[in-house]
Order: sequence, then C-alpha cells, then structure tokens
Amino acid sequence: MSGIDLQRALLGSAQARPIIFLTGQGDIQTSVQAMKMGAVDFLTKPIDDVHLLSAVDQGIRLDVAARRERAVCQSIQTRLQVLSRRERRVMEFVIRGFLNKEIGVELGIQEKTVKVHRERVMKKMGVRSVASLVQLVARAEVQSDLSRLAKPQAA
Repeated sequence: MSGIDLQRALLGSAQARPIIFLTGQGDIQTSVQAMKMGAVDFLTKPIDDVHLLSAVDQGIRLDVAARRERAVCQSIQTRLQVLSRRERRVMEFVIRGFLNKEIGVELGIQEKTVKVHRERVMKKMGVRSVASLVQLVARAEVQSDLSRLAKPQAA
C-alpha cells in the first residue's frame, strides 16, 4: 500500500491521524494530492531537521485538537442518547425555532407537557439557553431528520 493509499484509507476514519509524507521519489502530482487530502507536509529527502521537527510539531498540535474535538462531540452524543424519544422530538422542534404552543400542536400534546419535556432536554443536555442547545447540537453535527419538520405558516 502506498502512502497515498494509506492516507485515503484513514481519511475520515476514527483512526485518522495527521500525516507527514517523507519520500525520496516524490513528484509534484503526488505531493499536491497528499496536501489536498490533508497531509501536514510533504518532505523530500534529504530532509532538513528543522522542517521535519516543525512538521511533527504541527502534526502533534493538529492531533491534540482533533482528539479534543472528538471527545467533546462524543460527550454531546452521549447526552443525546439519554434523551427519550419524545424529548428528542421536542428538542428538534425547539432548535428549529418552534414555540411551545406550536410544538404542542405538532405533537398533539399540551403546552404544559411541552414545557416539561423542554426543561428535561435542557437539563440533560447541560445547557441554559436555546442558543446554547443549538450550538451544542450543531457542534456534534447531529444528523436528525429536521427537513420534515416545517414551521407552520402564519395564517
């Protein structure tokens, strides 16, 4: 397997790490391809120690940041899994900007019940505002089927 093949295989996987290419036979096309796929650097032999250490340092910083972000997203996903199906539905409407009354109509429940579910969502997700909830869900790149939830038009 070539370095480019390995990079392609790791791209987007949980095992993805910053990659630094070191080669004695690199060509421009391969180096451009590697960089477009996210390589930290593409170094050709003989390798300058300063450039190598700089690339390794940058790779480590990128890896630390990526791991931190994955941990945050995993934490958010864990909190989302604690939500009941009804709480999840209420949350979907809340982050789309629906009012409690509108959510109640859509789900066929009382506004007071919506408020209870909404409060539980906020508590379980560890947020105090709808804006924070929206940011949290967006950060985790939660893919919920929100397209079918159209906000009712004013009459």
